[in-house]
Amino acid sequence: MFKKILRTFAVVLFLSGSFVGKAISNELTFFTIGTGGTAYTYYPVGGMIANAISKPPGSRECGKGGSCGVDGLIASAVSSRGSVDNVNAIISGLRNSGFAQSDVAYWAYTGTGTMEGKPPAKDLRTIAALFEEHIHLVALKDSGINSVKDLKGKRVSLDEPGSGTYVDALLILEANGMSEKDVKAEALKGNAATDALRNKKVDAIFVVAGYPTGAIVELASSVDIKLVPIDGAGAKTLTDKYGFFSQSDIPSGTYENVGTTSTVAVGAQWFTSAKEDETLIYNITKALWNKESRKLMDVGHAKGKTITPATALSGVGVPLHPGAEKFYKEAGLIK
Repeated sequence: MFKKILRTFAVVLFLSGSFVGKAISNELTFFTIGTGGTAYTYYPVGGMIANAISKPPGSRECGKGGSCGVDGLIASAVSSRGSVDNVNAIISGLRNSGFAQSDVAYWAYTGTGTMEGKPPAKDLRTIAALFEEHIHLVALKDSGINSVKDLKGKRVSLDEPGSGTYVDALLILEANGMSEKDVKAEALKGNAATDALRNKKVDAIFVVAGYPTGAIVELASSVDIKLVPIDGAGAKTLTDKYGFFSQSDIPSGTYENVGTTSTVAVGAQWFTSAKEDETLIYNITKALWNKESRKLMDVGHAKGKTITPATALSGVGVPLHPGAEKFYKEAGLIK
């Protein structure tokens, strides 16, 4: 009876945010996934993956209508400020895992780039590469903003410091011969950013997310928008200097009345700490790539179909967690 009460109490505390990734009993383990703002791509994808890897006590058997996750695991997607915030939370032990852009994670791990001068995050480890994230530079259709250089003197939301979007926005400005001082910078995120653009409180917003991203879909359905190209000499400077960026298009029709737009992209990857248990991360990685989980990915989010074992190691610049590495070796993805 006491054990039953203890488990119930533990669940209540977890749901209120009091427990982070601790095994409460032999039957129950909690595992957090730091994501991003609820209006962007990380959060719904995190929820989808959390469902795929979870298997609370009493679940039906895998293949018989039940979860194919890790026995006794309850994973949860936690909203956050984004890549930098997630990396810091993993290293500090605040969260068990989190999503981050490949560039942000590599700089954090090595203490280079935008993280130069900070202690390297040597305990950061990779679970999987997930999907490609595109840099969206969004403006109203009649704004007269047709290139990055047109942002000079404009009110521009760069997202919050602590987000990967903020880091990338500064790099894009730099590659085009500008800096944060050349714009009237705002630090808005998610729906706050799109609402400000809709109401003409800002002239443009940067968003780094897998397309289609919900906040922009909603914005495009209410006002006429444009995606400003990030291309030409500025994009070449960026991709030549930073190998994490690639030139890529957002296809026509992704957002209402918006044509194909050339931009740059980075990889969204899933990270954890070297201190996390090897068997646990092995089982989580195995559950992620279970054939039954594929069904959840295909219907859970528009980006789900692009999350595949074939690209699980694409662009990985931070060492794999030993548990994940063990799975990929068994699956024949690495030697």
